[in-house]
This record gives sequence, structure tokens and C-alpha cells, in this order.
Amino acid sequence: MLVEKKKDKMKILTISDMPLVLSGVALQTKYLIEGLLKTNRFQVLSLGAAIHHNSMNPLRIQEYNGDWIVLPVEGYSNPQMLREVLDTEKPDALWIMTDPRFYGYLFEMVDEISDRGIPLLYNTIWDNGPTPTFNKFFYNSCDFLGCISKLTYGIMKDLDLEYKSEYIPHAVPAGTFKILDEKLVQEEKVKLFGEAKKDSFIIFYCSRNARRKRTNDLLLSFKQFADQIGDKEGEKCFLVMNTDPNDPEGSDLLQVAQMLHLKPSQITFSKERIEFDKLALLYNMADVTSCVAAEEGFGLSSLESLMCGTPVVSTKTGGLQDQNIDPDTGEVYGVSIEPASKLLVGSQQIPWIYSDHPSHQQMVEAFTKMYNMSKQDRDELGKRASGDVLKRFDMNSMISKWDTAITKCVEEFKNGNPRRIRVKSF
Repeated sequence: MLVEKKKDKMKILTISDMPLVLSGVALQTKYLIEGLLKTNRFQVLSLGAAIHHNSMNPLRIQEYNGDWIVLPVEGYSNPQMLREVLDTEKPDALWIMTDPRFYGYLFEMVDEISDRGIPLLYNTIWDNGPTPTFNKFFYNSCDFLGCISKLTYGIMKDLDLEYKSEYIPHAVPAGTFKILDEKLVQEEKVKLFGEAKKDSFIIFYCSRNARRKRTNDLLLSFKQFADQIGDKEGEKCFLVMNTDPNDPEGSDLLQVAQMLHLKPSQITFSKERIEFDKLALLYNMADVTSCVAAEEGFGLSSLESLMCGTPVVSTKTGGLQDQNIDPDTGEVYGVSIEPASKLLVGSQQIPWIYSDHPSHQQMVEAFTKMYNMSKQDRDELGKRASGDVLKRFDMNSMISKWDTAITKCVEEFKNGNPRRIRVKSF
């Protein structure tokens, strides 16, 4: 047994992206696990998935005294390994996250899992409509569905699954992602980008270079925006991209920038891992963060930016629309773009989903609107945004809701009242 069971604690088995890397799924998994462990009521064994591991040896996270161990796995594990882990570790609950198709084998085993007295909780993500009725088998197989966006929660309502669902949005560390001292930010901005960029309008991008993130369109829209305001040398505006320009999931952004005749004085890339405090500094340096995606379950860079008081230009898709629009007043903390085109795309596994595509003109207009605002107005807007999202996307609230959900599911299973619909096959 990797995690020695303690009588006064619930043992949770998690399967998700490797929680020690920096993907959005991995970070949220890590935040949740750390939050649960700090209550001193849980133990966790994590199957660290979705990356290539140099070593398959278990990783003991030292600060938790044996209560958290990460076991590297290939893919998202497999039936034989999962059975062995369930029988050896005897967890009280199984928690999974990300697209259900990664867990095809697991959902075929749901009755085996149920027979072992283990509830299945799913931190569920879906980017867009129409309602994915083809996913209902997966949702039926779970005892609890934690929905990261209001769109996802609406899907559960449409499928009559509200009784075992709850809106639990993602969160990020408020103590790190915050508004910093303006003098410090200006000093660091000059150190990093030079005196010539002291008063430049900075557009920041902080996400993966992937097709659905529309990185090529961002470069083209930035070029058109720069030309429109008459900036040929990067004196008025500057694009900072914290992403790998050679990511195989996206385009070769260095070549795209060259094709668009963007000069080094207009755009810079950073593909190295940046610690969170340095990342928060970059958000504070920026005048606006671009999060214009075709598909986006949540969009962590949007929330990080807003917490740092930097407005966001984003698409009205997935969880992005939850963040930069105040639900009470309707105020937009930047620009929330209604896409010019909603393409109905699909595949054999996912028959339909909308893919949201704002036009280049819409993106240019959004950047121009933020550029034309005075710095004082942008700062005041950012302060309102930060105060609002700090309340609506609170880390302690996220942890508390998952704590309650896990505890309730474990108790219900022990009392013979699971909320899972028993199904035998696809």
C-alpha cells in the first residue's frame, strides 16, 4: 500500500494530468489536493497522467507526511492497473478531471468501481453547446459532477442531472495573483523591456500555443492593430507572448511573425517556465491580456489577469464569459467578443460542438477600445475586476465545495444510496 490508510482520514484516488506540471488541468488538480490535505481530513494517491515520465517510481510529496503520493502512469492508466490500485489502496472515493473520452476504459468499469463501494466524482469540463447528449453515458456513470463553468452546469440541467451537479468554478492563489505596487511594476518593466517600452501599450498572451487558442489570429490582429494606430517600431504597442512558439500543437509563431513583418521591437516570446510571482508581475505590466479562443473550458490566464487588475479581451465561450462580465451589473472587465462565426464542428467521438471565431476586425476593435482608454480608466476598471473575481472565484470556496461533495458521496455510498445510474456498456 502506497498511502497507509489512517482511520480518521478519507483516502481519495485522483486521476488527471500530472499534478506537478503546469497545465491548467494539472494546476487545478494540485490546488484541490493541497487544499483538501490542509484540512487534515484527507489522504491522496494521484495517478499522474498525460505526460511522458522519465521514471515510473512513486513520488512522495514530502510536506504532507505520506498523505500524498503521486504514481506516474502512461496515458490515463488502464483497467488492470486501476483494479490493482483500487484493491490495494482501497480508496474511499475516486476523483477524475478533463475530457471523459480519456477515461473510456474507466467508464466501462463503473459497475466494478461501484461494487467496491467507491463513489466516482468528476470535475467536468465542456466548452460549448449544443448540449452534448452523446456524453450522457459518462455523466450518468458519476455520483457527482462538479461543473467548472455556468455553461457546463447548464448542460447538466438540460440533461436532467442537476440533482447531482454543482457549479464549482476554478480558482487561483489570490495571494500571488494580485495588484502590485505601481512603482515596482514600472521599474521592473523598464528592466525587462527597456526604457523605450516604458509607456508602450502591452498586450499579454499567457497560454499554450495551440490551434484552438488562435495564436496565429492573435499575431495577425496585433499586426493590423499596430498598423492602424501607426506604430511600425513597437513604440506605441508591444505584444508579449508567454508561450512556446514551436509547440507542436500550434503553428511556428516565429515564422508567422516573420511572414507578417513583425519586428523584434514589436513582439517578444518567452517559452521558459516562469514562477508565479514573476508571472503576476507580467500581468501587472500588461495593459490588457488576450484570451481569444475558439474553444475554452475555463481559461486560467483570464482569471489570473483579472485578479492582477489587468482587463481581458476574450471570446464569449466556455468559462471565459463567466469571468470578465459582472453577473450583477453586466459590466465587462475589458471586451467580451460575441464571435462573428460559430462553426459547428465535430468528429466520430464528438459529433458536434460549436467552435467560436471572432473576426480579425473584432479583435482589432477590441484592442483599439482598450488602447483608447486612459491609463487611469484602465486601472480603475482593473481594480473593480480584481475585487469582483476575488469574491466569485475564491480558492477556499472551491476547496470547501469539493470537501462537502466528497464527504457526502462517501457517506451516501456507505449508506447504500449512490447517485450513479448503473450502466453496463456504451
